[in-house]
Amino acid sequence: MSPESREDNPLLPEHFRRVDESDDAHFYVQPRLVNHIDDAAIAALGDFYRETFPEGGHLLDLMSSWVSHLPTDVTYSGVTGLGLNKVELENNPVLTRRTVHDLNQDPTLPYDTDEFDGAVVSVSVQYLTRPIEVFAEVGRVLKPGAPFAITFSNRMFPTKAVRIWQLFGDEQRANLVALYFELSKAFAKARAFDLSPAPFQSDPVYAVVAEALDPAASDETAIT
Repeated sequence: MSPESREDNPLLPEHFRRVDESDDAHFYVQPRLVNHIDDAAIAALGDFYRETFPEGGHLLDLMSSWVSHLPTDVTYSGVTGLGLNKVELENNPVLTRRTVHDLNQDPTLPYDTDEFDGAVVSVSVQYLTRPIEVFAEVGRVLKPGAPFAITFSNRMFPTKAVRIWQLFGDEQRANLVALYFELSKAFAKARAFDLSPAPFQSDPVYAVVAEALDPAASDETAIT
């Protein structure tokens, strides 16, 4: 049974419909080498990622583009970027490995179990049409205890953002992301943060983060 078909899932298929249901690969075929949030919000993300992800770790940047918003003063052993646009990924100097992959078409991640020390989705979670499956996969490829951080603002491509995201305000969106974590059954309890650097003066930015569970420990608990 897939995570999205569990009986405890209150989310419905219509919640993830979009105005534009055309192939995402066509929508994103033109590189967009621009920032989607302002400089103050970008700095807030960098500060949060500095505190969240271990120096020297191998990170997974999902739904990546030409910029990862990771702090430039921290050294990681590697940063793997997965996104839809090859040119954007090639222009991202932080990435040490690049994968072109559509998570809405196939939420299965082409990586080994327990491969990464952390994962992030920066200002893009609103475009996932199969988020619970994706979150479950992230839990698989993360080492036990590794953090998965979702950050978001109030900006979006409205024709590609899922319906439920557009119906919600910022606090409800944080609760929705926490629900994705919960329904994936792959993470500990999620925590939400308001990272907005200057209310009404810059773009708001929020984070929801949780640590990957150890499936072996869960199995042992179930047996006992």
